[in-house]
Amino acid sequence: MKRRRVKITGLGFVTPAGIGRDEFLRMIQEPVSRVVAYRRFPDDAGAFVAAEVRNFKIENYVSGANPKRMPRHTQFALGAAVQALNDAQITLDQARAHNPVIMIGAALMDFGTIGKIFERVAKNGLLSAVSTSVSDSLVSGIGAAIGALIGGTTRAMSFQSACCSGLDSIGEAAGLVAIGETDLAICGGTEAPLHLHPMLELRLAGLAPGNPERPEQQCRPFDRWRTTGVIGEGACVMVLEPESSPRPAYAYIEGHGYASDMAEGSCNGLLEAVRLATGNAGVRPRDIEAVSAWGPGHKVLDAAESAMMRTYFGDALREIPVSSLKGAIGNPFAAAGAIQVGCAALGLKHGFIPPTVNWQHPDPACPLNLSARPRYISHRNTLINSHGLSGSNACLVLKQ
Repeated sequence: MKRRRVKITGLGFVTPAGIGRDEFLRMIQEPVSRVVAYRRFPDDAGAFVAAEVRNFKIENYVSGANPKRMPRHTQFALGAAVQALNDAQITLDQARAHNPVIMIGAALMDFGTIGKIFERVAKNGLLSAVSTSVSDSLVSGIGAAIGALIGGTTRAMSFQSACCSGLDSIGEAAGLVAIGETDLAICGGTEAPLHLHPMLELRLAGLAPGNPERPEQQCRPFDRWRTTGVIGEGACVMVLEPESSPRPAYAYIEGHGYASDMAEGSCNGLLEAVRLATGNAGVRPRDIEAVSAWGPGHKVLDAAESAMMRTYFGDALREIPVSSLKGAIGNPFAAAGAIQVGCAALGLKHGFIPPTVNWQHPDPACPLNLSARPRYISHRNTLINSHGLSGSNACLVLKQ
């Protein structure tokens, strides 16, 4: 069976570095961190920093939506999906006629709903539990909400492969378009983890900082003085169509690969994921012209990803521009990979590579071609890396 080329025709962003394609395109090129001191938790919980989405209102995208009755990660995904369809100039009626596939990834259930119910039961007793709290907090509800907005018969599926969930959802959706299973896919990732739980547990695990001083400098991907990552939130959703669609392409999805880590070490499965993605795309190491790295700003994970790239690219690595978005927007888990894909698509179209914000001091353990400033370089493809705490890894190859 001949596979069709798959293109991205619509993009929607809800991020700490801008909401909507145009605002994100402008702000992600700024060498500015959107990490701030996060003060929404009780004082006795201690200090937190995070990258928060501000000024987002679901009512601006879905008429009559009630934010108090909808998980925040679902709100982000709905808003980004509406943006993506509008960007592709596809109406809801047109989308409905295509019987679209909807694939949305999220690493976590809605801890906002779960936390509120726990607090309510602790305060008022067991009889105050709410019967819909479990179903309301499921990851599967995200794609279902987008399907309900479109109406008709939609095929919604949720991915939960830890932080790789967003990138995997895009890769799997592209596969269905490629084999002719559908002519329209709406896919991406979303995450809203900025609740006391899991933020408290992530800080205790050393995956989020507890020092509130200079929050904007705390996420330092690949920098010699990095410590750990910073948690963020947001979403990116995109529209995928076959090459025969009349709509213009931001970029083409040429290859997707995923693999799990072996028991010993971190990110060792990422090498296999890269080989699978580039093999599926029909490109060799020397053909890759830019890398959107996972790079969370974690002492161990950044070095492990760098070692993987050194193994795959060899001496050519020093010539390949590498970037990480985490210094700008933190790590929004499943949304991160999707935002990387969206940003890389814009970078291919407009000829830029975003800055690695807060990278100042080169680390011998991370011998990468990095820049804290945006680079305006015409390039034909980008390799996108994603890694999850459960040992999941995923990669995607985008081409012009």
